[in-house]
Amino acid sequence: MCLISFIFLIFISLVLFIMSLNFLMMDYTMFIEWELLSLNSSSIVMTFLLDWMSLIFMSFVLLISSLVIYYSSEYMYGDVTINRFIMMVLLFVMSMMFLIISPNLISILLGWDGLGLVSYCLVIYFQNEKSYNAGMLTALSNRIGDIALLFSIAWMLNYGSWNYIFYLEFMKSDLEMTLIGGLVVLAAMTKSAQIPFSSWLPAAMAAPTPVSALVHSSTLVTAGVYLLIRFNILLVDSWMGGFLLLMSGLTMFMAGMGANFEFDLKKIIALSTLSQLGLMMSILSMGFYKLAFFHLLTHALFKALLFMCAGAIIHNMNNFQDIRYMGGLTNFMPFTSSCFNVANLALCGMPFLAGFYSKDMILEVVMLSNLNMFSFFLYFFSTGLTVCYSLRLVYYSMTGELHSGALNILNDEGWIMLQGMTGLLVMSIFGGSMLNWMIFPTPYMICLPFFLKIFVLLICLAGGILGYLISNVNLYFYNKSKILYNLSYFLGSMWFMPFISTYGVMPYCFQLGGSIYKNVDQGWSEFFGAQNLYLNLSINSKYMSLMQMNNLSIYLMLFMLWIIGLTFMFII
Repeated sequence: MCLISFIFLIFISLVLFIMSLNFLMMDYTMFIEWELLSLNSSSIVMTFLLDWMSLIFMSFVLLISSLVIYYSSEYMYGDVTINRFIMMVLLFVMSMMFLIISPNLISILLGWDGLGLVSYCLVIYFQNEKSYNAGMLTALSNRIGDIALLFSIAWMLNYGSWNYIFYLEFMKSDLEMTLIGGLVVLAAMTKSAQIPFSSWLPAAMAAPTPVSALVHSSTLVTAGVYLLIRFNILLVDSWMGGFLLLMSGLTMFMAGMGANFEFDLKKIIALSTLSQLGLMMSILSMGFYKLAFFHLLTHALFKALLFMCAGAIIHNMNNFQDIRYMGGLTNFMPFTSSCFNVANLALCGMPFLAGFYSKDMILEVVMLSNLNMFSFFLYFFSTGLTVCYSLRLVYYSMTGELHSGALNILNDEGWIMLQGMTGLLVMSIFGGSMLNWMIFPTPYMICLPFFLKIFVLLICLAGGILGYLISNVNLYFYNKSKILYNLSYFLGSMWFMPFISTYGVMPYCFQLGGSIYKNVDQGWSEFFGAQNLYLNLSINSKYMSLMQMNNLSIYLMLFMLWIIGLTFMFII
């Protein structure tokens, strides 16, 4: 089943990619309406929007998901329910497809909710307590965005249809459209895990690693960014753009700081996803939607590769995820280590890899824009932190000696996993330049002084040096220093956000729920409702059954009463 799915998805991906090239060159957009039902002049119509953006995004999603499914055939080998896993992944991809091609809020909600539901099923796949907690946190955080989307659907009733694409341009100053835009921004912030909804993203690492590769590259977390790309007209020169710029900048900064104090391999990569999502959202809030889309696609390539390499390492390390147990992996797993380093360098923005083209262009456009000092600091400090935690990760896992004792089973012999990783390796190297030529046929004219031109490179070098110094710090001294320990705990726990948004809220919710259940559900509503009704009916039914079971004696008794009554009547 894995092989069939892989061949089918990669074929469709190639077809969609060729179509996207054609649509891009011809500047062509196709709007398809499919009438499902027509009754008394009221019709239910399904609409699809096919343009270069939706087609190329679908092509990338299908390419990554096909390689992830192929990779899963070996990673999940021995799992008795692997077919169910593949079906859920395909359902996940189908929901994403539905969201990408929908210009209609109703059909977007179907794909949006499909992503939320299937992601819950995938996060709880291993069926242990940690998975259930993570799944519930993921589902409930995303429900906030679903409710915001439902509210925006209700407010779209002020217009003629739910096809928002018709109204964005000339209704953008309207109060109703502003409100709809605010609700869509809220929905996108929950799905793309911006502050204060960030705590679910690292928790979702409880899912199998192939799912993480798919979720964190091109599907679930990018859904919010893609929705805002479609609604980008509402963000320009409005309070929503400024608010989103602040929140996404803080998310980028918070995730970068947190990743430098984390030791779980998958959580470090998850926090790097959060940082890159903040970068996409922030440049999108400034009005550069093509740049945000460009970074979304390049990030999808190297992030999927990063997770697949992490999966191969965890698979070989007998499910160890702590980077302090790793070391010297280049000696045991040379090809996986090479892929891992290429993906990390692409993430850092190493010149001429995929991440460089989008990240460097974003930061140069930021320098060219009229931006305040605080946002400027968040952009560039977060970029330095990206290099810092990437170098720290490589230092702990790739260099030195292996810290796992007698684990001599490490090797590069998972041929199917390696083949899946090779496809993404090629795309991580050449994908950025290819997309750059496609999306920007006329290059951006960015004229900057020499110092600002090399400023990004200097920031990356400074981040790398800082990462090396942090990796070499004496942990004993670090733990003995109370101020440093408390600071690292604060930064490493995502500014206590899980405690505020999850652990801090849950006890009160449980207490309130228990009180309502005890006093209302099992209390007054039972007394005035079902239980009281049941009690009265059972008493009455007892009398009725008594009469029916003793019908002869009752009949004779009534006959005697009738005779006595008649006698009294005659006497009177």
